[in-house]
Amino acid sequence: MKIILNSIFLIFLILYPSSTFYFSQSSNTILTVEVKGTITNLTVENIAEAFANAERNAGAIILLINTPGGILESTFRIIELIEQSNVPIIGFVYPTGSRAWSAGAFILMSTHIAVMAPNTIIGSAQPVAFDPISGGSTPINDPKTVNALAKYMQTKAEMHNRNGLVASKFVAENLNLNDAEALDANIIDFRAETIEELTRKLDGKLVKVGEKTLILETNDASFIEWKPSLRTSLLEIISDPIIAYLLFIIGFFGLIFGLSSPGLGTELIGGILLILGLTGIGVLGVDISGILFLILGFLLLLAEIFIPGFGIIGIAGLACAIIGGFLVFPREWNIDPIFLRNLSIVLIIIPLIMAGFFLFALYKILKIRRKEPLHKGLVGEEAVAYGDIA
Repeated sequence: MKIILNSIFLIFLILYPSSTFYFSQSSNTILTVEVKGTITNLTVENIAEAFANAERNAGAIILLINTPGGILESTFRIIELIEQSNVPIIGFVYPTGSRAWSAGAFILMSTHIAVMAPNTIIGSAQPVAFDPISGGSTPINDPKTVNALAKYMQTKAEMHNRNGLVASKFVAENLNLNDAEALDANIIDFRAETIEELTRKLDGKLVKVGEKTLILETNDASFIEWKPSLRTSLLEIISDPIIAYLLFIIGFFGLIFGLSSPGLGTELIGGILLILGLTGIGVLGVDISGILFLILGFLLLLAEIFIPGFGIIGIAGLACAIIGGFLVFPREWNIDPIFLRNLSIVLIIIPLIMAGFFLFALYKILKIRRKEPLHKGLVGEEAVAYGDIA
C-alpha cells in the first residue's frame, strides 16, 4: 500500500507543475463548437461545458450546425443556454451541404446571429413521435402541439428581428429553405462560405446580448476549437440510442440472472450496465447516475473488506468509482484546461493502480489455492511418536 501511495504522489507531482490557474477573458478569441448528429442530452452537456468555458476565455461562440434534429426537450435546454449566455452566439450552418432540420432550425433561430453556408438547408421542424420498437417515426399532427411549437419558433425568430411568419412555417408546413431563399426571406442575417469569411462579415456588427449591446471585433480573432471533455466523451458512447438500449437490456437480464444464481459477478456487471443504459436513454440524469455509481462503488469497496470475493467486488467498486467520478465531475471550473486534463489523467491512473493491486492480490490468492497442501508430502515417510497413539 505504501508503494501505491508513493506512486500516486509522484504522478501528481509530475503532472501538476505544467498547469496554471487563470481568470482572464479575451474578447478577440472565438470558440467554435460543433452541433452535429442527433440532438440529445449529450449535446446539451457538451454545449453547456463549452459555454461555461467561453464565458471566461472567449468573446464569442460559433455553433457549427449540421443536424437532422433530435430530442425536443434537449433542444429547449440548448435554447435556454443560448439565451442565458453572456457572450454572443453565432449560429452557422456549415460546411457546404449541411442542414439545420427540425431541432437545428429551432437552435439557429435562437442564436444572436444566424448564418448559412452555400447549399445548406433549414426547415422540416414538424414534431414526430419515435417508435423504439419499430425504429420508425410518425409525424405529430395534433394542432395543440404543432401550433405551440410554430409559435415558439416564430417568437425566437422575431426576438432577433427575423421573419417570424416564415419561421413558423418550418413547423406548421414543414417548409425547407436553402441559404439563398433563407436570406431573401429574412430568416438569416447573411451567407458565408468559410469561417474566415464569416468572421470578416461579423466584424463591426452590433449584437444585443441580454441587456447589453456589443460591437463584434473579429478581424484578427483567434479560434479555439472546442473538444469534448472525458466526461462528455463517456456520455457520447452511452447516449447512442442503440448502445443505450443494449446496455439496458444486457444489464437488466444480467441483474436478474445474477440474483437468481449463486456467486457474485453477473449481478454486479448487470447493475453497472443497467445504470449506464438508463443514463444513456435519459431516464436517469447524469448527476443522479454519477451519485448512484459513487454510492455503489463505496458499498462494494466496503463489502470487499468483509466479504471474501477474491478481488472481484473490489474491482467492480473501483469501476463504479471511476464512472461516478467522471459523471459528477463539475463542468464549470475556473481552472486552466491543462490542469483539468492532468487532473482527469490522475483520476484515471489512481483507480487503475488500485485495480492492479486488487488483481495482484487475486492472482496470489488463486496461486495459493491451486498449490497442493503441505501434508501430502508426508505420506509414506517414517515418523517418531513422542506420545501414546491410541
